[in-house]
Amino acid sequence: MTSLPAQRDVRPAPGASRPPGAPPRLRRAVATAALLLALAAPTAALTAPPTADPPPVDAPASAPVGAPADAPADAPVALSSLCARCHASAPRASALRDAAGRAIGPHDLWRGSPMANAAVDPLWRAVLSAEIDALPSRAREIEATCLGCHAPMAARTDLDDHGTGSLLHLLACDGDTGALARDGVSCTVCHGMSPEGLGTPESFSAGFVLDAAGRMSGPHERPFTMPMRHHTGFTPAYGAHVTESALCGSCHTLETPVFDEGGRDTGARFLEQAPYLEWRNSAYDTERAAPGPDAASCADCHVPVTDEDGLPITTRIARNPGGRDFPPVRPRAPVGRHVFVGGNTLLPALLRDHGEALGATAPAEAFQATLDATREQLATRTAALAVEDVRRDAGRLLLDVVVTNLAGHKLPTAHPTRRVWLSVVVRDAAGAVVFASGVVDASGRLLGANGEPLPSELAAGPLRRHVDRLVSGDEVASWEAVMADVGGRPVHTLVRGADWWRDDRLLPAGWAPDHAEAARTAPTGVAGDADFRPGSDTVHVDVAVPDGPLTVEVALLHQTLGARWLAELLTHDTPEVQALWELLVASDRTPDVLATARADA
Repeated sequence: MTSLPAQRDVRPAPGASRPPGAPPRLRRAVATAALLLALAAPTAALTAPPTADPPPVDAPASAPVGAPADAPADAPVALSSLCARCHASAPRASALRDAAGRAIGPHDLWRGSPMANAAVDPLWRAVLSAEIDALPSRAREIEATCLGCHAPMAARTDLDDHGTGSLLHLLACDGDTGALARDGVSCTVCHGMSPEGLGTPESFSAGFVLDAAGRMSGPHERPFTMPMRHHTGFTPAYGAHVTESALCGSCHTLETPVFDEGGRDTGARFLEQAPYLEWRNSAYDTERAAPGPDAASCADCHVPVTDEDGLPITTRIARNPGGRDFPPVRPRAPVGRHVFVGGNTLLPALLRDHGEALGATAPAEAFQATLDATREQLATRTAALAVEDVRRDAGRLLLDVVVTNLAGHKLPTAHPTRRVWLSVVVRDAAGAVVFASGVVDASGRLLGANGEPLPSELAAGPLRRHVDRLVSGDEVASWEAVMADVGGRPVHTLVRGADWWRDDRLLPAGWAPDHAEAARTAPTGVAGDADFRPGSDTVHVDVAVPDGPLTVEVALLHQTLGARWLAELLTHDTPEVQALWELLVASDRTPDVLATARADA
């Protein structure tokens, strides 16, 4: 393995540890997570607090770093800390700040994101262990597939178990490879991608090609190359592809082998997640010959070029390694905020509270900032609700709830742990509940009319199907995806997935049945629902109610980890699953609120 450039051991601000006086169970949870996830912290700091001056610069690398000469890597990679020397905000520099003076350094924002922490994510580690537990004969393939996107630098430089029998050793090993693995989806992965093949099936499932010459692509023409070449060995270059959705699609389009009941590869492929293909078949697609008025790329939402006030960002994109502005680097636009927020609120919350134990290197404030930004996006730019046609008829309340998807892909999207559902609560004039559907307990489990968890929330329990008309408190209108095996039976492990048993996730606006990606992104299980349409769905409520004035409260709720999926995950007796459960027991599992509406009847 090659040596990374020497770096001074400037320790980052520590991640949040357990609160004082935490109960023994929580102390065991943190200890268990640290031990069982085997995510040993690297010996050198990978980041520095944005409020501190950067360390003195070591001797520059003479060439791009990270790829051993005898490795099958197609290009060099490096730790994010190398890039942070110039692309993180510093107190004495005006570079990488918005008009209000807020720090917007790419490294400052990225380090609290799911991208940066893809390899230390305890949910990913638990799900990965369950996949291996479900089909141990395919452990090597499962590990390699998952590491390709969650630890791409290590996967590209040293995909070797080092004699341990498991590629997951890369996540914990000492030295360069372990540090690269734990650095997640880092700077030199996305900016080091070549445009070659992007957007084609060959690029999916981490099939991207890294630039063999060590060029780092950005959105600005004629970059000043000397400083980066001198300090890192990489060469900045203009590359329009770095802002295009096809780049994101290389990992956010995942196809996996389909195995039969005996663990044999059938030769078929299962499209486990397809946010990029869903976006292609939407009103937001920028790749078509004549993009529509709503066209927007993945980066437009997830790496916005406006600040928190909605103003375009113009700033110097780098400062010198000593922490001051570098005069030859002039202010530029556009400049993207590398926030990478989506719909995952579980990960930043766990890393905020247990980051040190889980091997994260960013401080708790970075994860809190990501959590706040994610919640803000979910609450304001993800979905809308409207209550329509409210009426009373012979002791029954009838109304329509229109759910609109504002995202550029399905809602929810990506890995099928996620789900969205409708909470409908009807109250009388005194405030007493006379009808309820979609309410949850403290564990996030959906409750029936009797106040007990629905059987569908329990492992191996009956699964719920798509609901168009809501007539009982034991029914819930939800939008989610459930996999099916080769025999058509519902399953909750990807290695058994062959098709969708149910996929009624809300389609994006503009989805068309004659589009090239229609067959692969089509819904399943919505036959007979005439108002399940591209961009929206309408739920018809028809329930018995008492006489007198009523108030209807409706909310659209979201879980990163659905309670039923968690129940199925807990059937796998692995150290990683147990470690995740110990963390979840002490966590707040209140669902995210995407939208609300209210009406009187």
